[in-house]
Amino acid sequence: MEKSVLTAIERFSLLDNTKEVTVALSGGADSMSLLYALFNLKDKLGITLSAAHLNHMIRGDEAFRDEEFVKKQCESLSVPLFCERIDVPAYAREQKLSTELAAREVRYDFLSRVSRGAVATAHTASDNLETLLFNLTRGSALKGLCGIPPKRGIFIRPLILCTRAEVEDYCEKNGIRYVTDSTNLSDEYTRNKIRHNVIPVLKQINPSAEKAAVRTAAELFEDNAFLEECADKYLSDNISGGGLDVSALPNAPIAKRAIKRFAVMTDPALTLDNMHILEIYRICGGGGRTGLPLGYSA
Repeated sequence: MEKSVLTAIERFSLLDNTKEVTVALSGGADSMSLLYALFNLKDKLGITLSAAHLNHMIRGDEAFRDEEFVKKQCESLSVPLFCERIDVPAYAREQKLSTELAAREVRYDFLSRVSRGAVATAHTASDNLETLLFNLTRGSALKGLCGIPPKRGIFIRPLILCTRAEVEDYCEKNGIRYVTDSTNLSDEYTRNKIRHNVIPVLKQINPSAEKAAVRTAAELFEDNAFLEECADKYLSDNISGGGLDVSALPNAPIAKRAIKRFAVMTDPALTLDNMHILEIYRICGGGGRTGLPLGYSA
């Protein structure tokens, strides 16, 4: 598994411009294997390692068990640990968000605050396939089918080429202890339904489905990046006086991206769904008017 971690770091330039890495440490098999892999490789990579753990206060005593577990594990390795407790259910109620979305927002904010450089999250090839399928079932555009990016801002995914089975095998062979989040065993969450019911069927068709998804996502990521660059150029050449000149509208894949970006430039809170973008694209070619969120119109 450590070889795959090194391959991912090199292939996706995960450690460019930083030698300080903070591991997002939940205490589960994925994050514990990531901690130990980077700990074993830290001299070779020339990195300084720390860890960060957020107690979401969702699972009662189990959450505090996890907190104590990661503290002891980091102490045994002499790895500095940043630890906080945040009442995510209360935050979810205040912000009118689902618990899943609230936990994600709070977690990424916490990791951004404590980071000394790069933040290594334990997303695997298995997580990547689950994300791709989840987005596909919701009718995602190309960006959603790119899965989990190996690198986004300060966040890096050194395990992105490793499957969950490889992670568990690494833990077993190296005597790495970990805790199990009981919510991962329930089909209450959509991702768990995909993990427990859909992925096994796909692996009957292709045992290497997770690795195949990584390759597909990487190809789609490159295609999407090219189209995004084209949209950026179109915007830079055609914005004047606060408006967007659509007299020479480019092909649909570029035009729709430009329309979505221009909306955000107009108001960062203005989020257009696919229906709005398609309607704007239609009237750009034939004229008309359409209502948009937040009282805007095109």
